[in-house]
Amino acid sequence: MAAVSDIGRASARDPLPSDASPAPPAKISRSVHRALGGGAVADVLLWRRRNVAILAVSGSTAVWFFFERAGYNILSVLANAVLLVVVILFFWAKSALLLNRPLPPLPNLEVSDEVVNKVADRARVWINRVLAIGHDITIRRDRKVFLQVLILHSLAPAMVILSLWVVSCIGSLFNFLTLVYVGVLLAITIPAVYDKYQEDIDQKLSMALDVVLKQYESILNGGQGGSTKEKKTQ
Repeated sequence: MAAVSDIGRASARDPLPSDASPAPPAKISRSVHRALGGGAVADVLLWRRRNVAILAVSGSTAVWFFFERAGYNILSVLANAVLLVVVILFFWAKSALLLNRPLPPLPNLEVSDEVVNKVADRARVWINRVLAIGHDITIRRDRKVFLQVLILHSLAPAMVILSLWVVSCIGSLFNFLTLVYVGVLLAITIPAVYDKYQEDIDQKLSMALDVVLKQYESILNGGQGGSTKEKKTQ
């Protein structure tokens, strides 16, 4: 009891300073894992599944070297691989019949009714939507729907032409397989680096954005000053 009373007296003699401020709240960073979907793909891209990430990098590197540097053709390799599989399965089935062994475990190569019904339902929805739009334009003479369709049909070719031009420019610089390989490497390295150094990268990007905005404002102010001077001289 004496020890408890001594502790109470000591706490009463030494109160907390009045100017003590609470610790600042920690900065909440955005979750890169959640932005990538939060699944197995995000784990691989962020190197949380290190073995799978190393296997993806090494596999993509081997495929790129095999087809790009060694000079093999993709179609010939695929055809030879399929031919080899067919020959192996053929001799396996023949030997199984002669030796009373089980046949090779092959699934039934057929399209199920469920898949056909799903595709038909989705196609029916889109076809009915197109027919409804045509009905509104032709029968009801809805100008709003006509203008919306006209704008969409004018924007869609422009976006397609722009995207094809960008793809052609990139394709003139890189091969398709090299472009896919570079994309795989960037996809598996950039998210991991950003997740590790997120605060530093965000700080540098905010500083660069501030500099760009200042330069933009200075250019606008210079242009406005020149226009006012011209008006005064006139």
